[in-house]
Amino acid sequence: MSSTPTPSEQITEKVTSWPGVKAGPGRRGEFAFRVGRREIGHLHGDHAAHFSFPKQVWTELWDQGRIGEHPVFPGRVGPAARRIASEVDVRDVIQLMRLNYERAVATHGIPDAA
Repeated sequence: MSSTPTPSEQITEKVTSWPGVKAGPGRRGEFAFRVGRREIGHLHGDHAAHFSFPKQVWTELWDQGRIGEHPVFPGRVGPAARRIASEVDVRDVIQLMRLNYERAVATHGIPDAA
């Protein structure tokens, strides 16, 4: 009997398929995705994703309604949150992580496999 993957399983499967991405538990109970030493985002269970974006990107995403304030840094431009409540949210979280992935790879390259 097969079961439908949870949101975090769907996101993890897709994001870890990108070259150079490693995933695992973080220091504060989150499940983090990294390219080398750079975090591209993290999950809190199946319900929330957190990111950090450059100010201009953050403002564009905010204006599009794709992100909200990070609960630890309310009122700050850069840290962001996305609630995961639907398949649309799952797809957008993956896209948001992809934005950070592409920026990290463009700046630092894909890390060597260790």
